[in-house]
Amino acid sequence: MFVFGLAVVFKLVSLQFLQGDKYKSLVEKQAVKNVTIPANRGNVYADDGSLLATSIPKYNIAIDAVVSSNKLFEDQIKGLCDSLSGYFGRPSADYDKLIRKARINKDQYLLLARNIGYSDYLRFRGFPLLNKGAIPGGLIVEQNTKREFPMGSIARRTIGYEHIDDYGNVTRPGIDGAFGVKYLRGVDGKRWKQKIGKDKWKPLTDYNQIEPQDGYDIYTTIDVNIQDIAHHALLEQLDKYKADHGCVVVMETKTGEIKAISNLGRSSKGVYYERLNYAVGESHEPGSTFKLMALAAAFEDKLVDTSDVVDTEKGVISFYGKKVRDSKNGGYGKITISKAFEVSSNTGIVKVIDQAYRKQPSQFIDRLYRMNLRHNDSLGIPIIGEGKMTIPDPRIKNGRWSGIALQWMAYGYGVSFTPLQTLTFYNAIANDGEMVKPQFLKEVKEFDNVIVPFKKEVINKQVCSKETVAKLQQLLKNVVIKKHGTGHRLYNENFSMAGKTGTCQKDYRDKDKLNYISSFVGYFPAENPKYSCIVVIHEPDKSVGYYGADVSGPVFQKIAQKIFTDTPIIDEVKSLEIKSVLAEQEFENYYKLAKTYKTVMPNVVGMPAMDALTLLENMHVKVKVNLQGNGIVKTQSVKEHIKLSDNQTIILTAS
Repeated sequence: MFVFGLAVVFKLVSLQFLQGDKYKSLVEKQAVKNVTIPANRGNVYADDGSLLATSIPKYNIAIDAVVSSNKLFEDQIKGLCDSLSGYFGRPSADYDKLIRKARINKDQYLLLARNIGYSDYLRFRGFPLLNKGAIPGGLIVEQNTKREFPMGSIARRTIGYEHIDDYGNVTRPGIDGAFGVKYLRGVDGKRWKQKIGKDKWKPLTDYNQIEPQDGYDIYTTIDVNIQDIAHHALLEQLDKYKADHGCVVVMETKTGEIKAISNLGRSSKGVYYERLNYAVGESHEPGSTFKLMALAAAFEDKLVDTSDVVDTEKGVISFYGKKVRDSKNGGYGKITISKAFEVSSNTGIVKVIDQAYRKQPSQFIDRLYRMNLRHNDSLGIPIIGEGKMTIPDPRIKNGRWSGIALQWMAYGYGVSFTPLQTLTFYNAIANDGEMVKPQFLKEVKEFDNVIVPFKKEVINKQVCSKETVAKLQQLLKNVVIKKHGTGHRLYNENFSMAGKTGTCQKDYRDKDKLNYISSFVGYFPAENPKYSCIVVIHEPDKSVGYYGADVSGPVFQKIAQKIFTDTPIIDEVKSLEIKSVLAEQEFENYYKLAKTYKTVMPNVVGMPAMDALTLLENMHVKVKVNLQGNGIVKTQSVKEHIKLSDNQTIILTAS
């Protein structure tokens, strides 16, 4: 017993003096903690200042039912319960019973309201008892923020949102994720809280030890009007063709600014919503839209020209037992390369590329590389999840090269691009060869102060020669203008477009799963383009239609037409101070006549009829004009220098 007693005394001394600080620290950590107060994320705006995303502060209001003195509690409890009754609509007696029960049970955290707005928070702070603060009123305030999207689902995937996966990991796709840490997030605050029960913590004070600092605001390149046009045009077509998903991107040609980006996928209930950012993240075989890249390489290497003739071989050619077919049975016979592109002849384009590069396929790959179409590369945009390009290369280990790789590449199989990557190349052709990086931000601001401006980034000053660019531009115009072009049904005499249709088989190795990817990519107006645009629709209902010209082309046309109608492209007049010698001379002659002739007939032959009419009516005579032609006076019924009387009628003949 004596030894046991010594052991107990030793343990007590050890805990008290040797390990005391350690255990005191552990107790304090468990009872009190410094809680992070998240800063409000900065706002996200459209290019015209329309609010796209904002952080709204929300508040939880609770009461420590124990901290108040008996006198203060009894004086204020009725007023508090009446105020709660007025706010929630429940009887005051219910709240009196609830709060008194919490006081008896020594409940230091009784939740009164959850996720209320700032104005309601101020209202609660004015309620009796709570207006005394944390001590002695027992007021407990917990603040959090909620991300709101005032314009609904518009460009939601691109703007970004908070996504929590099954494991609790938080990610922010889109602009919010790309620029959140650097600009939007702000600096978090700190607040001490004390543990008062199982999983319950209450603030020690009614103020923050460190106040959070809000993040910067960012202004995107999104045009809400163009975005709305693109979104609804895509939605209508997806629904018509019962497609699985699709996307649209509209880019400003000169700057690379993304004016609209819509990504819609179909739910199990048949409802379309922003499921994934297909435009940025989904890399797939482009099909016939790649024919422009293939011909660009051949033109640049001067191996073929638009006027060269190719035999389409009755619409079927074979390579190692694999067949390339045209959509038209029997093919197109012997046609020019320009014509082959217009009608999107697979056999024609494949045959041209095969003859040009079969002995030197690496030359074809190198030319694509010089046009910034590189294997396993990307545009390097800041949005998370950009897909990689795929370009088969015989010099790369596991470079996806085969005996038919070159021929299949020629008409868009075996290669892979995201819609945004394909659009960037077409935009370079519209931009006379200058490839610009897609841009999503205009500037970062703190109130009215610009913190970071974003300017145009040039990826490649000249992807190919001016001569090649001119040929490609003409090919793209012909697709829409020419009667036999695959996009001829999109032609509208009121506004011009240029572009290329694309129809690619999806899951073509399994006939039971065979589907299609329909696309259209191009720019408008055809001369001096303002915007480029790509439309990609996956897995349209084959019984309704699947060709790019039928499925995706109308979306492109509707976007172009509505942009022309709703947001007309305006040529700014630099100055209205334009002098015309002829106009000034006519005015001098008119002014001289008006001063000279008061009551006698002047000679108005040779004058514009409208000027003669004005001059004579100011002399208080009646004038009748027989207008037969362009409005120049040829004869007058009263000769020059004849005195006129009031209300006399003069007949002029203009021819």
